[in-house]
Amino acid sequence: MDAFPSEKLTFRVDEAIKATGLGRSLLYEAMKSGLLESFKVGGCRLIARNALLDFLDRHSRGGH
Repeated sequence: MDAFPSEKLTFRVDEAIKATGLGRSLLYEAMKSGLLESFKVGGCRLIARNALLDFLDRHSRGGH
């Protein structure tokens, strides 16, 4: 068995946009306000898969 899961663990902002269909401005606003956790590695802003799923789940239930 492979040590790493086949699903991506992190997404760049452009990848998160493609994966979710959400807009760039909305994602950046959510990150800035703390609603969507993200982090930087070098000069690259990354969003963990679980953070993105949690963000989507909260919004699908009408929460913020």
